[in-house]
Amino acid sequence: MSIPILKYSLSTQNHRVNSFEYLAGEEQPKVYSTDNLLSSSEMDEVIWAAYRQIFSEHQILSSTRQPFLESQLRFNQIKVKDFIKGLLLSADFRNLNYYVNNNYRFVEMCIQRALGRDVYNEREKLAFSVIIGSKGIESFIDLLLNSDEYSENFGDTIVPYQRRRIIVQRNKGEIPFNLKTPRLDYSFLPKQFMPQLSWSGPIRSFRPQEQKPKAGDPALFLSMLNDISFI
Repeated sequence: MSIPILKYSLSTQNHRVNSFEYLAGEEQPKVYSTDNLLSSSEMDEVIWAAYRQIFSEHQILSSTRQPFLESQLRFNQIKVKDFIKGLLLSADFRNLNYYVNNNYRFVEMCIQRALGRDVYNEREKLAFSVIIGSKGIESFIDLLLNSDEYSENFGDTIVPYQRRRIIVQRNKGEIPFNLKTPRLDYSFLPKQFMPQLSWSGPIRSFRPQEQKPKAGDPALFLSMLNDISFI
C-alpha cells in the first residue's frame, strides 16, 4: 500500500508573503517559449535556458547535454515540459544532485528549479520526501510537473524560470536560487567515499611508542595512509 502525500499549508497568510511575481525595481526574467519561434537560433536559446534552469550554470558541462532530447524538441516530437522532465530524470542530473544529497535537499532543489520558487516550509519538504522514499524519483517529478502550479505558470511550452529572482540567506545577502550549492555539508561525506574524522582535539606530531591511538584518533587514519604509500 503506497503512502499518500502529506498535507501541508503555507507558513503565513498569503497577503503577508512577498510575491513570487512582480516586485517594483526587481529585474524580471526573460520568458523562453516554443510558441511562435521564428528561427533555429531561438530554439537554441530555449534549450540553453532549460539547461541553465535545471542544471544551473555551475553544472552545465558538455557531458550533461542530452542530444536525443534536444533532437526530439527541435522536431516537435516533444514539448518543453517533456524536455524538462527528461533533464530532471537524466542520469547526469541524478549523479550531480540526487546521489550526493538526502531526500530533503533534493526536494528543495527540484522545487526551486522546476517550480521557480523556494519551498514553503519544512512540512512541504517532508511531504515530497515521503513520496521519493515510497514511490521513487519518477513519481516525485511527475507530481511537480503535473501540478496545477506548474501548468498555470509554465504550461507545456514555457521553460521554468525563477518567479522570484532572488532569495535572502542569513549573513550571505541576496543570491539567485541557481547559485545555491547543490551539495550537502560534511555530514554527507560517507556517501562520497571520503573519510570523515571525528577527532576534535589537537593533532600532535609526536606520540610515545607505548601509547596506542584510540578509535577516532587521526593518527589511525594517517598511519593507514603511510602503509598505503609503501604498497
